[in-house]
Amino acid sequence: MALSKHVDPEELLRHLDERPATQGANVYDSASHHTRHFTYGSRYQAGVHIPKFEIPENGTDGTSVRQLIKDELDLDGRPNLNLASFVNTYMEPTADQLFMENISKNLADADEYPAIMAIHSRCVSMLANLWKIPKGQTAIGAATTGSSEGIHLGGLAMKRLWQEKRRREGKSTENPNIIMGANAQVALEKFARYFEVEPRILPVSEESHYCLDAKLIRENIDENTIGIFIILGSTYTGHYEPVAEIAKILDDYEAETGTYIPIHVDAASGGFVAPFVNFDQPWGFEIPRVHSIQCSGHKFGLVYPGLGWVLWRGEEYLPKALVFELHYLGGVEETFTLNFSRPAAQVVVQYYNFLMLGKEGYSNIMRNCLQNARILSKALEKSGWFTCVSDIHRRKGVWSLSEPSPDAMEPEFYNPGLPVVTFRFSDAFKQHYKHVKQQSVSTLLRARGYIIPNYTLPPMVENVEVLRVVVRESMSADLLDQLIRDIFIVTETLTGADEVDLEAFARARAPRIEKVLQSMGLPQRRNSWGGPGAVLRTTC
Repeated sequence: MALSKHVDPEELLRHLDERPATQGANVYDSASHHTRHFTYGSRYQAGVHIPKFEIPENGTDGTSVRQLIKDELDLDGRPNLNLASFVNTYMEPTADQLFMENISKNLADADEYPAIMAIHSRCVSMLANLWKIPKGQTAIGAATTGSSEGIHLGGLAMKRLWQEKRRREGKSTENPNIIMGANAQVALEKFARYFEVEPRILPVSEESHYCLDAKLIRENIDENTIGIFIILGSTYTGHYEPVAEIAKILDDYEAETGTYIPIHVDAASGGFVAPFVNFDQPWGFEIPRVHSIQCSGHKFGLVYPGLGWVLWRGEEYLPKALVFELHYLGGVEETFTLNFSRPAAQVVVQYYNFLMLGKEGYSNIMRNCLQNARILSKALEKSGWFTCVSDIHRRKGVWSLSEPSPDAMEPEFYNPGLPVVTFRFSDAFKQHYKHVKQQSVSTLLRARGYIIPNYTLPPMVENVEVLRVVVRESMSADLLDQLIRDIFIVTETLTGADEVDLEAFARARAPRIEKVLQSMGLPQRRNSWGGPGAVLRTTC
């Protein structure tokens, strides 16, 4: 969750009062107060100010407040056109109804809501079977607040097991380390920093498909390595990291040194994609070295934001020292989470999805997402303007642009990966239109309502700048066709623009805005456009 800086309204108003009244009046209304006469739901209470940064002395009727907040939220992007995000934005109307019926229930209250806890247990069992838990092995797991919490819990379990083993052997428990690729999502790095584990972040390359490079594993592990984070679906390009290949490297290392190193699979997105498209490479609990797996129910699990899952292959892989027994809610409950109270409704609708869709339904949705992603990829490359860095549209085992993309429909015919299209300007385009900035494509598409990020790849390959589209269930064929048209229209517009005009357009507008705000005595915006986890420092 983003941090927010406290705003002192008195200090803000003091600055406002120092300016001429004619200049301060309008700013007063928009910067520090809501004004009722701007809220057409309260036309008979015109001119009454509602403070923004402190609780008002008196309340306001709910209709007016709803309209006021709604009008402000209308400035947000449309979730369906937020193609930057993996997070699900649609559920069936019957799921919406079920969600609202259970929105007030607390997942922490096990004795008060035994039916929900039974549903929770069934979901854990369903996921264990989906991720191929071996017969005779009893998986254990829990719902989490998204994948990030699941990553932290999986990492904590590996760290504690390593510490216990070192103590039994009479060895030091100082200087633990964990392995991950430079493409790791920030939650993996947060685990290392928050829980004092050295992150050994291995460089990625085009050869490794911008993912964890298996060839670098051996030279970076030692007896202090608590485990390896392996990502089933990189957020940068959608590629799967080679779980089975890395497990074999660790098997050989253990045979030579006697040092056992476990694996945690970050299946935030891939955990609900790979099982439904006949992905033929082992990655789950069928690999004995995989201790734990986490995923996001609110991504391709097709649930609204706020739900993750983490599972261990057995109780022995979750140290008892990390599990708490609660006795004050009417019974005895075991818990291993970083928080306590949290909504139960997401768990209910996850179960709804499992029953309503079944394996066939999930398979149809994931295959459709992959097919749409391949159509977009092929269209972009056929234009000659773009090159795809993602590879799900190429024949399995082919990573080169030299061979044309096949026309087969089945995803098994193609390279595995998430329904993600990561693309950049082609070398020919950049040579011919040197004045066109790739960021401008993202900016002009935003003006049309799409949210498509432009960013650099991880360190060591940060010279590669890419755009990314996540193809979710809500990407209909019509929307896909329109998106392709709009990308081409925007790009063609940029190619025909005057170089001087483009230079002015590409220049950041923010500094000019800051000067205006500063001249008015208002606090400046700082990183208010930041992504998930950005520290919010703006006061206006």
